[in-house]
Amino acid sequence: MGAALALASRTQGRTAPNPNVGCMIVNQGRVVGRGWTQPGGRPHAEAMALAQAGAAARGATAYVTLEPCAHVSPRGPACSDLLAAAGVARVVAALEDPDPRTAGAGFARLRSAGIAVETGVREAEARASMAGFLTRRVMGRPFVTLKLATSLDGCIALADGRSRWITGPGARAHAHLERSRHEAILVGRGTYQADAPVLDVRLPGLKERAPQRVMLSRTCAEGGLDGWTVIPTPAAVATLAGDHLLVEGGARVAAAFLAADLVDRLLLYRAPILIGTGRQALRDIGLADLAAAHGRWRLEDRRRFGPDALEIHRRTR
Repeated sequence: MGAALALASRTQGRTAPNPNVGCMIVNQGRVVGRGWTQPGGRPHAEAMALAQAGAAARGATAYVTLEPCAHVSPRGPACSDLLAAAGVARVVAALEDPDPRTAGAGFARLRSAGIAVETGVREAEARASMAGFLTRRVMGRPFVTLKLATSLDGCIALADGRSRWITGPGARAHAHLERSRHEAILVGRGTYQADAPVLDVRLPGLKERAPQRVMLSRTCAEGGLDGWTVIPTPAAVATLAGDHLLVEGGARVAAAFLAADLVDRLLLYRAPILIGTGRQALRDIGLADLAAAHGRWRLEDRRRFGPDALEIHRRTR
């Protein structure tokens, strides 16, 4: 299942409206098929893995990060039917599909075909892997990641606004990898006017995965911004296409998303420098009581990129 989860991450941010799923097919201790949901949502992970396995799928175990679909689409057959037709003996799944067209029906179809089904294996990791898909289904909006790059004293720029560069090349490369895993990236109007940001992905082999550029502005007309989507409020992210949004721009924008409780994941890059009188990472987020600040964030990961540190926090809900 760990290998299937790793495969699922390959197309995070490229499969909407379908989930990014991974599948491993193992027969007598040997991997005979591997698959992950392809860009655009098809083929599904199971279909890809079964095509690779061929006849070796008969009697095998399929490890899949999400319940195999049970509905037939104009774009392809149901994966539960494909697994049954291939003669798979056992299916191990991490998570039940919340899509009402499947939601348990895939497991039922497998069992009715005589296939042994085991569920709930590494479920928490699968939920994290498919957070965009699940957030869209449950909350009706994309999964929102807020990225902040600060000094040790919480500044994102000098007092005059200069911010290049707070962190070093390793941390910046990781930030570009994060961009490649999101369908959209958002900054505020102030960042747009001051920096004219390109917001592309500057990593070899991933340059074509640049996200759609979004600006948060109540007054700017969308028609005059070539290649940009403009939304008036943080809540309007629900209208954006895709299941993953990366928020990068400015203290005002960051505070607006935190005040609206729309941040699901926080990337905090910290450089070992002190700025003093500089621009702080956040403005007022509407906190009335210090007690309300506790228990809202869970540390998920901690990494180092040379001298710089990264902490990844998840919003507890």
